[in-house]
Amino acid sequence: MTSLADKAGMPKHLAWGYFGILIFMMGDGVEQGWLSPYLLEHGMSIQQSALLFTVYGVTIAISSWFSGVLAEGYGPRKAMLLGILLYVIGTIGFVGLGMQQLNFPIMLFTYAIRGFGYPLFAYSFLVWITYRTPQHQLGRAVGWFWFVFTGGLNVLGAYYSSWGIDNLGYQNTLWTSIFWVSVGAFFALVLNKDQFKSPSLLDSTSTKAKELLKGLTIVQEEPKVLIGGIVRIINTTAQFAFPVFLPIYLAEHGFSTKEWLQIWGTIFTSNIIFNLIFGFVGDRLGWRNTIMWFGGVGCGITTLLFYYSPVWFDGSFWLVMGSGVLWGGLLAGYVPLSALVPSLVKEEKGAAMAILNLGAGLPVFIGPAIVGVFIGTIGSEGVVWILAVLYFISAILTRFITLPQDHILSVTSTGPVRS
Repeated sequence: MTSLADKAGMPKHLAWGYFGILIFMMGDGVEQGWLSPYLLEHGMSIQQSALLFTVYGVTIAISSWFSGVLAEGYGPRKAMLLGILLYVIGTIGFVGLGMQQLNFPIMLFTYAIRGFGYPLFAYSFLVWITYRTPQHQLGRAVGWFWFVFTGGLNVLGAYYSSWGIDNLGYQNTLWTSIFWVSVGAFFALVLNKDQFKSPSLLDSTSTKAKELLKGLTIVQEEPKVLIGGIVRIINTTAQFAFPVFLPIYLAEHGFSTKEWLQIWGTIFTSNIIFNLIFGFVGDRLGWRNTIMWFGGVGCGITTLLFYYSPVWFDGSFWLVMGSGVLWGGLLAGYVPLSALVPSLVKEEKGAAMAILNLGAGLPVFIGPAIVGVFIGTIGSEGVVWILAVLYFISAILTRFITLPQDHILSVTSTGPVRS
């Protein structure tokens, strides 16, 4: 008998893991909205704050790549355990030594260690999902992953930190993140009894070492995986570029910081809902078609709509927010990419996910870098056009990510063809 979870597209045997990701990411997201202003108020320069988050972004990108190959070579449980260990060590050093003494070198080093944590934990579980989910259900399964991932990081984390700052204080709120990520790990690693089996787990240590290199050589063996990684980078580049310049741009059109935060928060509330919707859409209309038309073309159009909406709609708060919500919803059109790319290969799914996860980590600093390089010469309008054109390019690139014919034939009896 099909369970309610399976009907909703979430694999029942991984349900506790999904809940663990939600709680873990809530703990990881407690400082998202206030850490940079806090550091500036306590005497640090903008340059120091920027360097801190740049180094953090670099370690996230590195860890995102390692998560796929480590999960496949050594098992996702071990990779996730390493992730929470690095997160806790980094947090203890960052809060206990760095923030208390405002010692920037220590803060830089320990925050970098902390950055290795969540990709190893969350993205390793994503590899687990791709191996243990039937192909006809995979689009919805990864949709649920991005629902709990974004819901924990950008929604619950923000709500909890707003409560924690008022009732516990800034540093104590950060300390509680250790409790929440530990609770998440308990659900994902202890209550989750599912057994992961990969051919790589049976290999020798020397073969496992070769498996780590698969995260690089896979792009030579299957160039479509590389294309998928590039599309994944484009997916969230604007997400990390917008906060750098849009608040200033909107302020020029009469929007306060509070209104900007309300718009940004509502965008990602819509995004987590559409993460689920596009998981279903991808399984019905095809993964590639969903990414191309809803993700690439849709985001390209709504990026421009969001930027020009203060002018076109005469500064209407609700119409500007509506434009942003459209962009945030269509941003979820890329969700089926996490189903499409690992399906390009038969066995090296972890290596394929490593490239995809690297693509998820790189925008953390690529987005701000685009702003920093171009805004001085072509202004915010030029930057927005670059971001929009990148989305359109991603739609064209996705056209070339076609599944192997034998894969298509193998799934036609269990569900729609994903092309």
